Amino acid sequence: MTEFVPASVTWAEPGDASAVADHIARVVSAPGDKRIAFTGGSTPIKVLALLKDRPLDWSSVTIALTDDRCVPDDHPASNFGKIHSALGTSGARFERLEEGAQVAPFDLVWLGMGEDGHVASLFPEMTAHVRPGPAVIATTPIPLPSEAPHDRLTLNEKALKATREIILVVTGASKRELLQSAIHGDDRYPVTHFLRGFGPPVTIYWSE
Repeated sequence: MTEFVPASVTWAEPGDASAVADHIARVVSAPGDKRIAFTGGSTPIKVLALLKDRPLDWSSVTIALTDDRCVPDDHPASNFGKIHSALGTSGARFERLEEGAQVAPFDLVWLGMGEDGHVASLFPEMTAHVRPGPAVIATTPIPLPSEAPHDRLTLNEKALKATREIILVVTGASKRELLQSAIHGDDRYPVTHFLRGFGPPVTIYWSE
């Protein structure tokens, strides 16, 4: 794995949803079995809508989530429910998050980022279980966000870095400014740990 290689950061051009869709399509179309970790939120659903008419063989892909809220699949806050609704009939295999589970390496990890610099469910302030090695851990953000006041399951930093590459998909001027601060070493933000130091290459897809 690339875990002990100095991290490199590239800004994609263009950085819009169509460019992200092209990147996902390239990974899915590569020969052999693939493992992809999907971020939550609305962006993956928009990207998957752009891919629905492409002749992609999802049967060679195992899909995991970078994180999820501890809610039933049919709850509006369920990341698994959204991704499964979009790809459940595609032939892809799905790997659920289970607290304490060890995690196999990925071909691609797709991250988003919050306004506070959190990635997956690794927040600037949180309670969390510590697990050795690449694993699924339980976390609770502090404070609980009002729009999603739920405990979480998330891949830990080692699991998120156990991949050939990371794509980081963000929108908005304020997040671009935060990323620039993180790249220059502002360690208040969890995202900084993926943009500096050691880890797989990161491609940033940014759009307004």
